Amino acid sequence: MEHQLLSTIRQILRAGAAGFPLKRARPAEIVHAVRLVAEGESLLFPAAVRQLAAEYGTNAARAALERAALTDREAEVLRLMARGLSNAEIAAGLTVGVETVKSHVSSILAKLGARDRTQAVIAAYESGFVAPS
Repeated sequence: MEHQLLSTIRQILRAGAAGFPLKRARPAEIVHAVRLVAEGESLLFPAAVRQLAAEYGTNAARAALERAALTDREAEVLRLMARGLSNAEIAAGLTVGVETVKSHVSSILAKLGARDRTQAVIAAYESGFVAPS
């Protein structure tokens, strides 16, 4: 049953969903999630993505990430994205502007051939670039 659920979640994210709320989410968390998605962010739950990566990691994903040749800063931003941080949170943590983070995110998406942050984060976990904990 759990394998089927993980497979379904993976298909939903690959199809372009910006994320998914957990069943136990409180109303305030759902409102926050809707606002994040409306601002162009992705709603990711790192624990769920880590579990997906552990189940579905692939050699092809590793090769694709290596070919992407991310800069050190892009790699750092991708790791923070994988932790579920928003652009504003990443900017604050790196002491750069939000526009700078948006530029890095756009570059990451282009280099990975990812449609959105969700796909980029899944690629990071599947490739082993970000290790499930």
